[in-house]
Amino acid sequence: MSGLTELERAAGLPEGATAEIAFAPETDLPLMLGRIGKGEWVAAIADGLAARRGLDAARGRELGLALADSGFWADQTVVDLLRRARAHVPVSIVTNATPWLDEDLARLGLTSLVDDVVGSAALGLAKPDRRIYELAAERVGAAVARCLFVDDREENVAAATALGMRGVLYRGPDDLRAALAPLFG
Repeated sequence: MSGLTELERAAGLPEGATAEIAFAPETDLPLMLGRIGKGEWVAAIADGLAARRGLDAARGRELGLALADSGFWADQTVVDLLRRARAHVPVSIVTNATPWLDEDLARLGLTSLVDDVVGSAALGLAKPDRRIYELAAERVGAAVARCLFVDDREENVAAATALGMRGVLYRGPDDLRAALAPLFG
């Protein structure tokens, strides 16, 4: 059980209640667009927990900080597939991510995995805005029609395919493996 889960239980909240508020568009989007920083995001999470769950400010802040400081990991199968793909084509990460994305990628040892990172907070654009996909293609020197876009959200895949990219809805490493199979022969 994670520290956040333990804190949620101690506060009488169901598991995932903090993330539900933190990643709601009204809380999350300003962070992903680089309009607010970590402290303001944590405050917005605490405010949301107070408004929707009746938590006091101190407990809400504690939960917000626990979520903001929780690490994430990279699936090793996906990392291996992307390394193999990069031997054949440019690889770019297009992500709705925090202003500290570069630090997260470095901490995970992933900075050398890709040719470019198109992060929403740095640009003030977020998926599914078509401009983020166009910029990603431009930055790796590829025509949009030659790009493969893989994402776990249908609306992001739909936006990329509407622009002319090949899109794959990611549900697990096998989806990525199948999409990249033509590269590997």
